[in-house]
Amino acid sequence: MRKLCLLAALFAPLALAQSEVKVEAHSFLKLPPRTGSLSLDQVEVADYATLLIPAGVTELRIGELRMGREARLGIAPAEQGLRLEVAHGEIGIGSHITASGSAGSSSKPATAGRNLSLRLVDVKVGEMTVDVRGGIGAPGLSGLAGADGDSAGCLWGEASRGWDGQPGGDGQTGGAGGQVRLEVPESFPVDLLRVRLDGGAGGAPGEGGAAGEGGESKGCLLYEADGAKAGRAGQPGQPGAAGNPGSFKVVRF
Repeated sequence: MRKLCLLAALFAPLALAQSEVKVEAHSFLKLPPRTGSLSLDQVEVADYATLLIPAGVTELRIGELRMGREARLGIAPAEQGLRLEVAHGEIGIGSHITASGSAGSSSKPATAGRNLSLRLVDVKVGEMTVDVRGGIGAPGLSGLAGADGDSAGCLWGEASRGWDGQPGGDGQTGGAGGQVRLEVPESFPVDLLRVRLDGGAGGAPGEGGAAGEGGESKGCLLYEADGAKAGRAGQPGQPGAAGNPGSFKVVRF
């Protein structure tokens, strides 16, 4: 029994700490990995600070949210959307809620901005930005360089021409913009909210491969074997297409 009481005393401060989150000014804090719903009694993100929400969280309920000037609530990219409910709070001028997609790479495509459902019940807002832009598409691969031609020889004659470089790959399509649903009271000043829904820019085209050098000339006893021309450089690829834009819907209660 005494051991159980000791364990309860040890874990009680931990539970309290998880329900109250504070990020000091000009600092960054990432919540521990979690899946599904998360409830926090009080969240304070000071001026120019950032709080990052893990990708596994799909529902976040906050009793009281305080965000300072240019504070950020970052939401990690994920296929599943996130619902954020705030009962009371104040969001400072220049604050951001960011849920943009991740950029593409050679191993994975760009991801879409995360879909957000925001319910702000009694929240005062300065100028605030919600960013659900898609990720930038992966750049195209560079073309392979052409091989150099064979040099001339006194026995086999003229040199061979350099090989042409291969064309560069096309850039990949950018990720789509996310969908935002905002649930607010009739008196909420939606005009103070800036929502960025753009699809991600298409990936840059890959560069064409370099031309192969022509074979070198060769001076022989009775004549000179001529060198050869270089090949042609490969053509660059095409830039990728931009992702589709997202959508924004306001529901008042």
